[in-house]
Amino acid sequence: MAKGYVLDSFALIGYLENEPFAGEMEAVLRNARKGGVRLYVHAIHLGEVVYITHREKGKAVADLVYSRIKAFPIHLVDRINEGLLLTASSLKARFPISYADAYAAALAKINRVPLLTGDPAFDPLQENGELDVAWLRPTPPFIQA
Repeated sequence: MAKGYVLDSFALIGYLENEPFAGEMEAVLRNARKGGVRLYVHAIHLGEVVYITHREKGKAVADLVYSRIKAFPIHLVDRINEGLLLTASSLKARFPISYADAYAAALAKINRVPLLTGDPAFDPLQENGELDVAWLRPTPPFIQA
């Protein structure tokens, strides 16, 4: 397992909505609680999760989601320094990703950790060697023999 990961909104929303990879996310969060791995998320992605939840499920649920994520063992990056800004801008200029996704990728590059996501928008960055991506994959169902 990596020493750390950057999480994007795909990972957070998928975990909260119990997507098929939620078990993998739960294991990563458990490991972070024990100090085995450091997790990062930029405030841009937290805001993205909150606005999407607000739009789709209402303000009360968005407020709950915000408080749940804030309780996760995650290092919230709430600043944009020059290095992050220039790295994100360069990635956005060269790859067909959203501006928010450019910040997730830049944060991963700067911290030298993989981006933990299942979002295929990051494929071109990984294919071009710009980014190390740890892919969230559906957890196979438990089959009892």
